[in-house]
Amino acid sequence: MKTRVKELRTQAGMTQQQLADLVRVSSRTIISIEKEQYNPSLMLAYRMAEVFGVSVEELCCLKENKELEDREYESLQ
Repeated sequence: MKTRVKELRTQAGMTQQQLADLVRVSSRTIISIEKEQYNPSLMLAYRMAEVFGVSVEELCCLKENKELEDREYESLQ
């Protein structure tokens, strides 16, 4: 799943470790989210959204991800 975590983190001048410490996960988790290899739990997404002052919807690009998923589903039919 695409997110804006890396974009928002770098805009904030924050390292992966600093973000990880703020949201109580390992830096490996942040790395995996940024590489789109891991989808954050709802609670983790909420914590990160709070850090950056954005909504979970904005952080996780929910509209964009839904549209992509819908197109993929439609192509299967």
